[in-house]
Amino acid sequence: MVTPVLDQPATRDTGPPGRPAVVTLTLIAVSALVLLTGPSFGLNPRYGTGPARVCAEQRYEQRWGAVPAELIGDRPLTAGQLADLPKVVPDCTVSPAPHKIPVLSVLSSLFVHAGWLHLLGNVLFLFVFGPGVEERFGRARFLLLYLAVGYLATYGYALAEVGSTDSVRALVGASGAIAGVLGAYLRLYPRARVTTLVPLLFFLPLRFPAWLVLGLWFGLQWWSVHSGGTGVAYLVHVIGFTAGYLAAWAATARPLRWRRPPWTGAPE
Repeated sequence: MVTPVLDQPATRDTGPPGRPAVVTLTLIAVSALVLLTGPSFGLNPRYGTGPARVCAEQRYEQRWGAVPAELIGDRPLTAGQLADLPKVVPDCTVSPAPHKIPVLSVLSSLFVHAGWLHLLGNVLFLFVFGPGVEERFGRARFLLLYLAVGYLATYGYALAEVGSTDSVRALVGASGAIAGVLGAYLRLYPRARVTTLVPLLFFLPLRFPAWLVLGLWFGLQWWSVHSGGTGVAYLVHVIGFTAGYLAAWAATARPLRWRRPPWTGAPE
């Protein structure tokens, strides 16, 4: 829908920081490295070419992605469960991974992407909105926010998919964690100006406040959850965005100051 580019000078209330966003850039670099070395990008010869690479990609995602049934059951899928997976190419089978640790698969899934377009769409939002949140949170707390929201969104999605046909399919990508960054940014910098390229207007660059751009983005994700669209885990985006906003709200809320009530003459 939009391609965001933050174009407002940095201030405490309306823009991103001036110092290097080390955590944000590191997350982007690690995600890119994982894509380049995995089967999705097609550069690693060990995964073959053509149908063999497509099959290897499905196996790779099932091995390193977060599978809802595995997260809820806290154990890897059996051969019988894997047999229910749709075959991406004929004669492609996925073997069980008995040593897979489901809770750690959430962490690895945040750095696995289904192709360069998937990665580019994610890291663009992280590159634009991540530095401002990292500045306000600090590097350690920003990394904690990123990972915690990623875990929360993934497990929330897993709970929603219990018993569905998608419960044995791997969830990959950092969408939930990055949605949390967007939610936190909305709380921290609602008046920041964002340049967007709107397809309906022949990709003319238009400037809008962050609250409008991110609010519309969240509304689109919410609508997509209820429209029954397939192929994209929109619920992960909704959970992540909400969690990130609430985390930023909690981090910036002023602590309550309890005052001693005025003396009334009554004994305490």
